Amino acid sequence: MVILREGICPGATAQLINALKEQNVKTVVELVSADIEDLAQRCSISYKTLVAVRRVLLAQYSPFPSNAADLYEELLGSTAILSTGNQSLDKLLDSGLYTGELTEFVGSPGSGKTQVCLSLAVNVACALKQKVLYVDTTGGLSSARLLQLIQSQVDSLEEQSEALQRIEVIRVFEVYRLLEVLQYVRATSTCQVTGTRGSVKALVLDSATAVLSPILGGQQMDGMSLMMQLARELKLLARELGISVIVTNCVVRDIGGGVKPALGCTWSYVPNIRILLRRGADTAGPGKHSATVLKSSRQPTRMSVEFDITSCGTLSSRAAAALPSAGDLDST
Repeated sequence: MVILREGICPGATAQLINALKEQNVKTVVELVSADIEDLAQRCSISYKTLVAVRRVLLAQYSPFPSNAADLYEELLGSTAILSTGNQSLDKLLDSGLYTGELTEFVGSPGSGKTQVCLSLAVNVACALKQKVLYVDTTGGLSSARLLQLIQSQVDSLEEQSEALQRIEVIRVFEVYRLLEVLQYVRATSTCQVTGTRGSVKALVLDSATAVLSPILGGQQMDGMSLMMQLARELKLLARELGISVIVTNCVVRDIGGGVKPALGCTWSYVPNIRILLRRGADTAGPGKHSATVLKSSRQPTRMSVEFDITSCGTLSSRAAAALPSAGDLDST
C-alpha cells in the first residue's frame, strides 16, 4: 500500500496532500478509487488538478500488459553487471552483481557479511565511479574502515574524497523509517538522500534481520505484512531504477542442529541470488572465508569459492575450491 506524500508525482504538493488527508484519503488506492468530482469539492481543490494527479498515479502504479519480446529487449538494454572487485566472488555471481536483481548474503556473526558489503560499495565507488546508497541498520558501519578500503584502491586525496562522496550513508534502526526512506528514493526517482543528486547503481541494506526480527513472532501481528512490504520496495527499487540491491541476513539453528537463513520460508522467495558466507577454521588461517551459492538462476547451487579478508579489510581471492558435498549444505 503506497502512502500519499509530497512529491510522489508531479502536482502532488504539500497543500494537496494535506487537503486529501483531512478527508481521510491517505493512500494511492483511496485516491484513485474516490469520486474525483466530489473529492475536489470537499477539498476545495481544482478538479483538473486532481484528475491530472490521479492519471499520473494510475500510470505509475497500475500494471500494463507487455509481451515477452519487449520484456527481453528491455532487459538487454537496462541490465548492467557490477564487478565486486574480487575475482572469486565475481565468478560465483556469474561475472558480478546484476542490476535489477536482489542479492542476499547470509551468514553468522563474523562470517564477513558487513566486510563484503563495504568492499562492494568501495569497488563500485572507486573502480566503477558509480554512486552507492548504504543503509546501515546495525550501527556497524565504520567510516575509518571505509576510508581504509578506499585508500587501498586510490592514492590521491582528491580521488579518495570523490569516492567517499559517491557512497551515501543513512542509518535507520526501525522498519517504518526504513520503508519511508525507500519509498522516498523510489518516488523521487533521483536516489537523492544526502543532497547530492545523481544516479545510484547499488543499494546496500546491512542488515534486513536487524529491522525485521523485532517485529516477527510474538504479539506483533503486522510483522509478516511489514516484511513483505519491505521486500516489495526493495524489488521495485531494483527493477524500476535499474540498480543492484544487496541485502545481508543472519542464520538460525534448525531442528537438525545445522544452520539456515533467518526470516523464514516466505522471505526465501525474495532474493534472486542467495550466498552463504562462512568463516574458515582457525587452522586454515585468520582471514579465510568461503562463499557458497544457495539460490541462483545462473549458477549451480552449492558452488563454492574461497577468499581472504585481509587485516585492512580488502578481499583477496584464493585458489578455486571444490564443490562441497551434498551433506555440507543440507541444513541451509
